Amino acid sequence: MKTLVGGAIASTLGLIGIAVWHTAILQLIAATIPPILLVGGGLALYLGFDELKDSWKNDEGIDAPAPAEDKAKNA
Repeated sequence: MKTLVGGAIASTLGLIGIAVWHTAILQLIAATIPPILLVGGGLALYLGFDELKDSWKNDEGIDAPAPAEDKAKNA
């Protein structure tokens, strides 16, 4: 019951805060979008390069795992 009341109070205060400081909140959101895009893009580049590196290794046959069918035939 305490959690329900506390959540209701927090939601009400949050709603009032958004109504009072809406311009500041919009500025905060606008200020956080470019860094999020920068970090997300950097992560995507890193993961894409890592995947490309793995595909190069598999094309060369280095560290390529044997298919499950070959393992069963050799056993």
